[in-house]
Amino acid sequence: MQETAHHTNDMDQASTLTCVSADASLPACAAAQRLDADLFMITYARSADGLMVARVGEISFAMVPARDGRYVLATGWRISRPLELCTRADFYGHSGELADEAAFRARIDENAQHQRERAALGRREIASRVHTPWGVSQGATVYAEGVTSHSTASHGGFHLAAERNRKVHPLLRIQGGWYEEDSAWAAVAITFPELFTAFERRCAERTIKDSSPDAWEAIFGTALAPGESYEMDRRAFHARHAGDWVVISAITSKTHAGYVETIATLGGRRDAGLEQRRFLVPSSEYVVGRFGFVIDVERHGPFGEASAISASR
Repeated sequence: MQETAHHTNDMDQASTLTCVSADASLPACAAAQRLDADLFMITYARSADGLMVARVGEISFAMVPARDGRYVLATGWRISRPLELCTRADFYGHSGELADEAAFRARIDENAQHQRERAALGRREIASRVHTPWGVSQGATVYAEGVTSHSTASHGGFHLAAERNRKVHPLLRIQGGWYEEDSAWAAVAITFPELFTAFERRCAERTIKDSSPDAWEAIFGTALAPGESYEMDRRAFHARHAGDWVVISAITSKTHAGYVETIATLGGRRDAGLEQRRFLVPSSEYVVGRFGFVIDVERHGPFGEASAISASR
């Protein structure tokens, strides 16, 4: 699974398994009173429309069919009806792809353990109207003295008190101590691992490797191998294809059935004034990889100026 790290109270209700860590699905007072394992028992069932579904605490999950025989993990928060009466419409969150039922069960097991650990950490929900870089806080979670996560109407993240912020490695430290929820939050998690669950720590590690690989290598004195960092793989792709034509825009051709009309630049660069060329690519071959589609000039023919792409640009 490719983990995507976010950190906000609201998103934990719907996307807990996509590297979302928060406490909105379990009030702090309830966590303090009910740390027994029964609180996070896993229940499996078949929904009214035949989906494999599960529930852990207040979060429900569904294994929803997708394309090519795969599935997506859909989520819902505080669904009151029995799982057997639920339908696809009850699950509004999306938490990534699944290969099969075994993968579904593994993700549910992971989430149950995450919720148990999170409850044991004793985080506290508090009212807050603090002004953050993302707007006025609508509520906050206190992880420890000087470590607080804020949610706003549109975004959120951590605030570290000055003494806490000084402990963050200089390569990841942000002046002022505000760490947004998409990626910067990971610096907080690796600095204070004792405040996070094992799942959250794995997410933080993946986030820093993917977004700040140079910092990761410098801090931990290790070299990341191909496939261990999205950003390093992206750099390698563009270095390898700097002299190749890489597609930057594409549309299904209306004049050549079974083909895709593309616009490409050398290395896939998008700088103003760069030479652009048009190519026709068979639709069956046009599968865009992680960083772009590379034109095979021996096979993909050039295309004239009068195209649907140029008309729409």
